[in-house]
Amino acid sequence: MKRIFKTVDDHMTECTTLEKGCWVHLENPTKEELEGLTTRFALDPTFLPAALDEEESARIEFDPDKQQTLILVDVPYVEAEGSGYVYSTTPLGIVLVDDIIITVCTRDTPIITDFTEERVRGFWTFKRTRFILQILYRNAGRFLSYLKQIDKASMHVQDKLEKSSRNQELLQMMKLEKSLVFFSTSLKGNELVMEKLMRQTTILKQFPEDTDLLEDVIIENKQAMEMCAIYRDIMSGTMDAFASIISNNLNITMKVLTSVTALLAVPTIFSSLWGMNVPVPFQNSPFGFWIVLGISVVVAGASFVLMYKKRMFR
Repeated sequence: MKRIFKTVDDHMTECTTLEKGCWVHLENPTKEELEGLTTRFALDPTFLPAALDEEESARIEFDPDKQQTLILVDVPYVEAEGSGYVYSTTPLGIVLVDDIIITVCTRDTPIITDFTEERVRGFWTFKRTRFILQILYRNAGRFLSYLKQIDKASMHVQDKLEKSSRNQELLQMMKLEKSLVFFSTSLKGNELVMEKLMRQTTILKQFPEDTDLLEDVIIENKQAMEMCAIYRDIMSGTMDAFASIISNNLNITMKVLTSVTALLAVPTIFSSLWGMNVPVPFQNSPFGFWIVLGISVVVAGASFVLMYKKRMFR
């Protein structure tokens, strides 16, 4: 899907033709849409398809002859899976060419939605440098928001783990830890892109009013990286601890069941001995059954007291 936007009188307007200073957004585009823009602006044929590869790493490519730039960053997204949510990242491509900015992504992302629905202050489609920095800033903020959600989700799973011996909660924790791995890798890649933007001013025109914004973007991204590392370490230690707790709970359960089995074996032994087809004590006594039953109860009771003192039922 291709949409074209342009700022007119400080308001976002969606138009149908490509004009100077406009913004073109491609969301899960068709092959015809990609080829049309590539031909129209004589783009490098790898620029637009790069954002459609889920495994593509964040980077910057600059063509000095055509004065075309590709900025590829990873953006986070969340989607429902079963009773929980899965967090991951996907590439977002930004192409600068002929006073027009093109963004391309495989899925709908709230980062782009914030711009199309005019939730970002001080945004104009023709100010391309600021637009890119605003995208990077919103992206870092979205990472921070999702990291907080992951932390809350992990705390909720931990509460369940304290009362459970199942693997379901551990599997949920593994999914959250996997999300943190994706986030950590993507944030490091995005950091390299920002550092390159800071060093090489020929790639992106630097304006004095945007210097502070670029610094804020780098600070936000570093904060997200630190939070991700902290949550990942905590979650890894928590999973190891709860795995040991679950294993210990299982051992306790098996110990109790073994103790109960041993107690039930006592009357079974007496009934087996007195059930043999050979002469046995009390076989001629009218109270023989009750005597044998009493002896088995006493022995079983003594065994229970001994096991209880040995903490076999706790």
